[in-house]
Amino acid sequence: MSRREQLESMLTETPDDTFLRYALALELDGEEEHDRSIELHKALMKDDPPYVPSFFMCAQQLARLERDDEAKELLKSGIDQANAQGNTHAAGEMTEFLMSLG
Repeated sequence: MSRREQLESMLTETPDDTFLRYALALELDGEEEHDRSIELHKALMKDDPPYVPSFFMCAQQLARLERDDEAKELLKSGIDQANAQGNTHAAGEMTEFLMSLG
């Protein structure tokens, strides 16, 4: 059974598990199933509270796909959310990446 299949199987038992959903989004990115990966990240960003790592990883994915404008908007939202959650480390990483995109 592949890693993706394992994650999907575990998610049938615990469909709201944030980390499993995040891990599946990363796995799908690695398999170049970008639309589904981005969709999963965006769902994680809508959770309460929003899952901050998804903002950064999704923005990186969008940038690799040369969708820089979308990546920048996502990073701005992610920085705001990270600061709201007191996650200054993530906010700093996203700020650096945003600056690198110009």
